[in-house]
Amino acid sequence: MDLTIANGITATSRVTVDETDRRLLAALQAGLPPVARPYEEIGRRVGLSSAEVLARLAKLKQSRVLSRFGVVVRHHELGYGANAMVVWNVADEQVGDLGRCLAGFDFITLCYRRPRHADWPYNLYCMIHGKSRDEVLGNLEWLMNHCGLQNLAHEVLFSRRRFKQRGAVYFDAQGSTNAGAAKDVRLEPASKPATGA
Repeated sequence: MDLTIANGITATSRVTVDETDRRLLAALQAGLPPVARPYEEIGRRVGLSSAEVLARLAKLKQSRVLSRFGVVVRHHELGYGANAMVVWNVADEQVGDLGRCLAGFDFITLCYRRPRHADWPYNLYCMIHGKSRDEVLGNLEWLMNHCGLQNLAHEVLFSRRRFKQRGAVYFDAQGSTNAGAAKDVRLEPASKPATGA
């Protein structure tokens, strides 16, 4: 499981994450245990019932402290040996519609918006996985035709080597953010979700 904790800053709302929440997030960041009742097992580790685990996760999701809870698939082990990040230079007023179009394809595993920079004009990103480079390029051509992206500037960046593939680690096993972290850690909710993420 991949755990993403929102870190955007807003001026008006702060969410306090208590010690139990931190222990729960620490227990989850390594993934759900491969057992029949994973939330019971997580609860056992942190001193909660499975119902309490689910209620706390719902509260953290609603407050946007927890922005995503999903599977990290190690695609190479499943035979998907090629992947490419495709970056697009999309007019700001079109990025939402085009992002939703791209995100609708099963072979797109990530799709999100980022700000442009002076030497990097691209603002829409998507990751395409395939069993071969030809499959990735074929899927790219198909989605370009389907979403009307033929005339947009883009780059196709194939991965050459995988160094790491896992979710982020925010806490140690006890729920501390680091050795010198204060007891009343506050995580800021994101002001708004990224397009297509």
